[in-house]
Amino acid sequence: MGLLRKIWDFYYTGFKSMTVGKKLWAIIIIKVIIIFCVLKLFFFKADFKGKSPQERSNIVIERLTGEENTH
Repeated sequence: MGLLRKIWDFYYTGFKSMTVGKKLWAIIIIKVIIIFCVLKLFFFKADFKGKSPQERSNIVIERLTGEENTH
């Protein structure tokens, strides 16, 4: 448990003393959240329910390339 505490303290004090870094990390986190929300809305709709992983990958490939996969 002591090692986890040391790791936590290391990162906590590092982020606490940041100035510009805090704003940059906030921007990065916001961008990642927006990207995943967009991906979820446009690529991972309810039509994936009951599909095998291979069928899911084919659907994503078709949507990204605009071509129908014949596998």
